[in-house]
Amino acid sequence: MDCVDFTADMNGRMHNATPELEICLKRGPSGLGFNIVGGTDQQYISNDSGIYVTKIKEQGAAALDGRLQEGDRILAINGCELRNLSHQEAVELFRTAGEDVRLRVLQGHSTQMNGPAGSRGRAEAPIPLLGVLAVSGALALAVIVYFRFRHRIGMR
Repeated sequence: MDCVDFTADMNGRMHNATPELEICLKRGPSGLGFNIVGGTDQQYISNDSGIYVTKIKEQGAAALDGRLQEGDRILAINGCELRNLSHQEAVELFRTAGEDVRLRVLQGHSTQMNGPAGSRGRAEAPIPLLGVLAVSGALALAVIVYFRFRHRIGMR
């Protein structure tokens, strides 16, 4: 069941109103298949007590569904808002949610994460690795060409 929030504009065209998404998961043998962090007592992002997904477990319910991503903020579970809850209170809501679980999620990744690096979801590097390698390779080639042919251009 895809439950994306759509609204119509002034001309009647449909568009996605927010990056919020409703995801319905069926609890599997290993639960819902993802880890969470955050809460009023363990802020994952500075000045934000939201509940965030940090890991999607392979072959878990969330991974098989494919829409929940590391870094997404979970706003509600089965209609119950996760606002102003401690981490343990949020965990308890997940534990007692039943077999069919409806999540309201704000998609998007944040880069202002707190805590040890191992507890963070994957974040994009600010400069793609292939770009750095390409620039480094081009620079190395230019230096080699310069030293090899500098006598031909009159420099010693």
